[in-house]
Amino acid sequence: MKTEIFTLDSQYSTTRCVIRTQPIIENNPEDKIHAVLFLPENLERKAEGGLRTQGYFKNTQIDKPLISVITVVFNGAEYLEQTINSVIGQTYDNVEYIIIDGGSTDGTLDVIKKYEGQIDYWVSEEDKGIYHAMNKAISIATGEWLNFMNSGDNFLENNILKSVFLNNVQSELIYGDHEIRYETLKKTVKAKEIFEMFKGIPFCHQSMFISKNIQLSYPYQYEKYKFSADFDFIFNYLTSNKYSVLYTNFVISSVEAKGASNKNIYTTIRENQSIVLNKFDAYWVRIYYRVRLVEVFFRETIKLVLPERAVDFVRKLI
Repeated sequence: MKTEIFTLDSQYSTTRCVIRTQPIIENNPEDKIHAVLFLPENLERKAEGGLRTQGYFKNTQIDKPLISVITVVFNGAEYLEQTINSVIGQTYDNVEYIIIDGGSTDGTLDVIKKYEGQIDYWVSEEDKGIYHAMNKAISIATGEWLNFMNSGDNFLENNILKSVFLNNVQSELIYGDHEIRYETLKKTVKAKEIFEMFKGIPFCHQSMFISKNIQLSYPYQYEKYKFSADFDFIFNYLTSNKYSVLYTNFVISSVEAKGASNKNIYTTIRENQSIVLNKFDAYWVRIYYRVRLVEVFFRETIKLVLPERAVDFVRKLI
């Protein structure tokens, strides 16, 4: 029996291809994350909602793979709305949008509820940090592809998903370039070559689309790494000798320069070093990261001395 696809509201990417038939969830024995349609009951839960709770679901179509966009947020009311609008405003028709809130107290829930009719599933409950929240989102995403677009970040253009997925993609990981927003400057950053991955993530996480099947096998190690669990996943996947990646020269995302890893740059560098050394215990790795720490020390010291506009001027020159 063919599942009927219909439109709830043609204005939004998340309401153009909807079904009433609940998708069948299958779990493979080798998967490290257990897939479900709804998160299990939680005494810490403040609220949950979205199209899925109203009996509306999504599925992958022959010519339109379902893309699950995930936003993890905690007390991000100030910038969350711009992120939501960049997702639901996409011209691509088959988008599933999931928001995992860590129990915000600043008005974030009010913003989420404002878009109740365009979000597939959202939940607000205390968690163990950003990577724990991302693992929860992976478990309930039903898309063929996953993208993480956190509060304050957004897709650069409304047609970017349509551009990336215009043709049938055979890879397991797609990545592109990104824009960084500083206080007085926006700067486009090209993705690095894959062989440079020992230095850190060679591309912006928000500019990455990963096959859900792969992500189920590589959960984020939130109990082990506070700021580098995404690097741990990407580094281990790209050094597995069985990876399949595709670079697309689109500027996919626009991100704030003041993310959690940037605010805790020294800890992030040390965690990255630990991840690389776990696989390649080489002297040159230790030398590289020592030099990196010294470089960051001088850079951060200069930033403390100079006004932000002067720092942005230097960024523009380099």
